Amino acid sequence: MLLQIAFDKPEHLGVLPLIRDVADIVEVGTPLLKRFGVSAITTAREICPDVPVLADTKSVDGGTYEAEMVFGAGASFMTVLSCAPTATLAAVDACARRYEAAVVLDTITETDEETLIYDGTHLPDSFNYIALHASTDTRLAGDASSRHINAVASLRTRGFRVSLAGGIGPKNLDAAVAAGPDILVVGSAITEAPNPLEMASWIKKKLPQLT
Repeated sequence: MLLQIAFDKPEHLGVLPLIRDVADIVEVGTPLLKRFGVSAITTAREICPDVPVLADTKSVDGGTYEAEMVFGAGASFMTVLSCAPTATLAAVDACARRYEAAVVLDTITETDEETLIYDGTHLPDSFNYIALHASTDTRLAGDASSRHINAVASLRTRGFRVSLAGGIGPKNLDAAVAAGPDILVVGSAITEAPNPLEMASWIKKKLPQLT
């Protein structure tokens, strides 16, 4: 199980040097991308040269243009919303294959559905993961549902590799790990902790490791 650490605020960039030996993937979050553009990706690559970077683009259109921007800046992964047109998926896939990069299909717009995402429709080859993603705004509005955690097993049974994101921290870490995602995404629980390295290391030790 891989640990992806998400960075969303400018001040979080100061945490990057601390966690570069712990993170398996560094996520340049959507707010950070909007604030600094692709320079946030190049900065993450410079500070953590040996750690793959995911650009949380949440792309829904303009697939070729956005994919070229983030992969050209050094990202190894980008995200595309599951509600994006099939043509956008195909455009991003073509670019990802040129860069030998990977795409994560993000289901954040479908978190409240009874059956989360995809009826078995074939995904393009570069779409390596499906993200079960609980919306930040939904959680801040008081919805503490664990639907996204509970849905991991169903997606894995259907043959998908799963990235689990949204509100993951010490309180629900055991449940999230037990669900068995391939990637566990943790953001503010690490980046806003009093000791980010200590928290990241504690979480990393909880994750099953390849032998």
